[in-house]
Amino acid sequence: MVLIAQNHLQFIIEVALMMLVGVMLLLNIVPISLSLVLFAMLILSVGIMLIFGFDAFSLLFLGNPHEFTHFFGPIVLFTIVTLLAALPMMKDVGIRVANLRVFIFMIIGLITVAGGIVHRDFLVLWILGLLIGLFIISKSFRRKSFLTVKRIVAVVGVMVVSFGALQLLADALNMSVLSPLLRVTRLEENALPSLTMVLKNSVMLGHIQGSSYWGTLDTGFASGYISLPYQLITALTLPLPIFYGVLSNKRDIVDYFLPGIFGFTFDFGYLGLIFLLILCTGVIFVGFKILAEYREKRENGNRNYLGREALLIGALAAFSAQAIIGLFVQNRSINGLALVTFIFLGAMVLGHVLTVKRR
Repeated sequence: MVLIAQNHLQFIIEVALMMLVGVMLLLNIVPISLSLVLFAMLILSVGIMLIFGFDAFSLLFLGNPHEFTHFFGPIVLFTIVTLLAALPMMKDVGIRVANLRVFIFMIIGLITVAGGIVHRDFLVLWILGLLIGLFIISKSFRRKSFLTVKRIVAVVGVMVVSFGALQLLADALNMSVLSPLLRVTRLEENALPSLTMVLKNSVMLGHIQGSSYWGTLDTGFASGYISLPYQLITALTLPLPIFYGVLSNKRDIVDYFLPGIFGFTFDFGYLGLIFLLILCTGVIFVGFKILAEYREKRENGNRNYLGREALLIGALAAFSAQAIIGLFVQNRSINGLALVTFIFLGAMVLGHVLTVKRR
């Protein structure tokens, strides 16, 4: 049947369309009030904070981390930015938010520590996403921008100190897994060979047949370097090439050592990369257009869209940050389980289109 995915790209597109339809139905069927959004985001953020704490404990004392940050990192960023967006809305209607603000910043601090211990890349995503979210909030509520030269310098200083502290902790505990320098060293040793392979073998649609790990079995397109989680693929018994088990490290040549623009280029070709860049830009553009309409309704006294507006700000900030990190820093940030998150956040942005047009 034509609906049964014959390659990874078709499967990704089918899952994305189903998720988009599901989010659209959710946003239009469930009455999304500001109080409901606030309650749901608080529960989610606290839950993910506990998961990150458990992961950090597993790394430090059991030596067996699960690296939940790849999947849950953008999600918790979505929840926190949504909560931060809800604060001025609540304040505008006369609700005291001082205690809630303190609680949210406590969660932010704990997530920063736990997530940073587990994965250094999460710190970059986390700080970038928070900055984007605060910038969007300041523009949406026509307030003085949070981003000033002093604050940007302070953020850079915090990142430098954080990475330095991780390196000192790694040296003190003799745990190289915590070392940011180890990541840099591995990139120095492997990034150039990986980049050479991608640029030498990429074509308009996919790559030169036989240039992937699969050798003569390679089709030259969608060879599994970019894919949804293999658990989902095997559960549906789809006939797709996948890297799992002892083969997982074979995908690292593209997935771990290169930015996403090269990973998508190798698996889906230059046309696939162009389509992805246009899609990401389009999602962000549409998100800001809808956000402007929500702001206009709020400023005209219509409070029916406050919950949706907060959700959109959170999703837009998280999607933008994940797109930047995944495309230009590390492919793994938008691959596998993280690709599911990326699709979900994109759907959470585009899902507002139906609501706006229908009203």
